[in-house]
Order: sequence, then C-alpha cells, then structure tokens
Amino acid sequence: MAKADTKTVTVKQTGSPIRRKSDQRATLMGLGLNRMGRESTLEDTPSVRGMIAKVAHLTEIVEK
Repeated sequence: MAKADTKTVTVKQTGSPIRRKSDQRATLMGLGLNRMGRESTLEDTPSVRGMIAKVAHLTEIVEK
C-alpha cells in the first residue's frame, strides 16, 4: 500500500496486448492493466518506471 507521503504515478492502458510478446503482456499484468482504458495508480519507483518504459507504446501516464 502506498503511504500518503509517497509519490504515485497513474498509468492508463491505451493499446491492446493482442499479438504482443508474452513479456509485454506480463508487464501489463504486473502494472495492474489487462483491459483497454483501465487505469492503475502505482508507487513511483525506478522498477515501476522501467516497466512503464518497456510498454510505453501501450500505455500513457495520466496527469491529475
């Protein structure tokens, strides 16, 4: 669980995992995304940023 004082990042899935490599599908699942348009709020850590970078063509960062 993210504490109130930790930074978070909200990611939205914009692309479909159909016809993508299995590691990209697994990365989306690790981010909590498995459907188009779904959003997930995660703690802003280097590992999460790396996962977002790996599937950057399928996601976007939401500004709130």
